[in-house]
Amino acid sequence: MGEFATRIDEFKAEFVKRTDDVPAGYKQSEVGVIPEDWEVKRIEEIASVTNGKRLPLGSSLVKNPTPYPYIRVTDMGSGTVSLSDILFVPESVFPTIRQYRIFRDDIFISVAGTIGIVGRIPVELDGANLTENANRITEITCSRDFLLYALNSTFIQKIIDSIRTVGAQPKLALGRIRQFTIPIPQEKREQRAIAEALSDVDSLLESLDALIAKKRAIKQAAMQQLLTGETRLPGFTKEWEPKLFGEVVSIRNEKVLPCHVDPGTICVELEHIASGEGQLLRTITSQDAVSSKYKFSSGDVLFGRLRPYLRKYCLTDCDGICTTEIWPLVPRPGKMVSGFLFGLIQSEAFIEAANVSYGTHMPRADWGVMREFDFLLPSPEEQTAIAAVLSDMDSEITALEQHREKIRAIKQAMMQQLLTGRIRLV
Repeated sequence: MGEFATRIDEFKAEFVKRTDDVPAGYKQSEVGVIPEDWEVKRIEEIASVTNGKRLPLGSSLVKNPTPYPYIRVTDMGSGTVSLSDILFVPESVFPTIRQYRIFRDDIFISVAGTIGIVGRIPVELDGANLTENANRITEITCSRDFLLYALNSTFIQKIIDSIRTVGAQPKLALGRIRQFTIPIPQEKREQRAIAEALSDVDSLLESLDALIAKKRAIKQAAMQQLLTGETRLPGFTKEWEPKLFGEVVSIRNEKVLPCHVDPGTICVELEHIASGEGQLLRTITSQDAVSSKYKFSSGDVLFGRLRPYLRKYCLTDCDGICTTEIWPLVPRPGKMVSGFLFGLIQSEAFIEAANVSYGTHMPRADWGVMREFDFLLPSPEEQTAIAAVLSDMDSEITALEQHREKIRAIKQAMMQQLLTGRIRLV
């Protein structure tokens, strides 16, 4: 890890020193400034691009495993394919599409639906059939991993982004992929070195993702234990009291038009809250908001009441306004502590109760049901102690997520510099 950190610092220093001028040893090309000993190649010059295939009319994929897995765009993620929901080709159908398979040394790229997803095939799916909504890049004569990163580069992804904006159902044509141009070192050794450097960062990101997932699982287990009294914190022995939710929590249902509050007042919409994370992704101000809103105050807990968004919640630390599809939940002073309430509304029991909804077009949690939600409540002092433990866990997870995002930003900068040769590796 120390060697990797040193390399990161070296890259950071190089980024500061970069210039828009064409330095000695470099040349201007159709894709920008590149080293004199690099080339610009079309994809068709370094690989073959072929299409996938749909099942014959009248045939369907099956869930029961056969020897012939089928990869759909919905199975694809950045860099790889998920094994969690793979479907299979019936054995009787396979012979008709057997030539449309993809192998472990190939690269896939999605061309319809969500276009531009690029990655490798897991060993478990070596030889799987490929959807017609993706293409196979095969017979690769350069470093496969270098090509993979090049296809994920800003230069290529901007081209794909421009295609995404054309038409209601954009399609990335086979011929267009073949004409993609990338800068590439002549020596495979340099191609591999670049790919390995970027792979190091990917490994770090994967380890951080795994650690964050582990910390989240630990927090969920702690919530189950602490919020139900199964595990007590040291120094607390007083019995918990049975309560109804409406006895200790109310809704701040004061409505206001955005034009009637200070223009700088923050406004929270459902899309601003991360699902299942308890975090605000962003906000807007009241001057950018429309329609009537609920007021909320610092210490209120915001809870998305639409059935698809019951896991959108956050604990506020300022005053503001929010969509009326969010409940501003107010803890009753001396009875309920904000931090404990924030933990309680994340529990599976609470979410399950909120699923008892009304309405058919867009079902919503019913306050008439939720105020009768029964649970055990400890003293305010024990609530505060429990909330502090959960808050510390949240802070640790947030710090890891921030670190991950910094590394992700560094990777993007490294890709920009390494894949254009502005920084050369020894």
